[in-house]
Amino acid sequence: LAEKGQLDYLVFECLAERTIALAQLERSKDPAGGFDPMLEARMRAVLPACIGHGTRIISNMGAANPLQAGHAVLAVARELGLPQVKVAVVMGDDVLTTLTANGLSLPVLESTQTLANLQPHLISANAYLGAEALQPALHSDAQVIITGRVADPALFLAPLMHHFGWAADDW
Repeated sequence: LAEKGQLDYLVFECLAERTIALAQLERSKDPAGGFDPMLEARMRAVLPACIGHGTRIISNMGAANPLQAGHAVLAVARELGLPQVKVAVVMGDDVLTTLTANGLSLPVLESTQTLANLQPHLISANAYLGAEALQPALHSDAQVIITGRVADPALFLAPLMHHFGWAADDW
């Protein structure tokens, strides 16, 4: 697809609830970790062709550490002789600090407990960002856009909104 697909966008949807929790555990051990372990290999495989054909890459491979994932993409680009690659990172999905600071009295809907009861076991808390969260990155000239948790459809809807000029409330 990267070489012959004549694509405007190539999307890697690589994140699930379990994988983001595992990524958060990895980040707790290594502050430079916490993103998809296949990110660098995938970028090595597609980045030269995508840059050559003008295909933009969008992915949630940032997992628990999208900023560090963005740095990893830049390192791969330099390694491949592509120092001009521009990367945008979409953040804001990690709400664990906000919840533990302000929301411990919130009920756990599936039980009679509150968040305070679960605090010793909390690994991560992430809000699903929507397509609107990706729009600033798409309006930039970034060739690679890395996110953490976004709604899976947002990875595909956001470039459609950008390309066709659709508003979020244009039903």
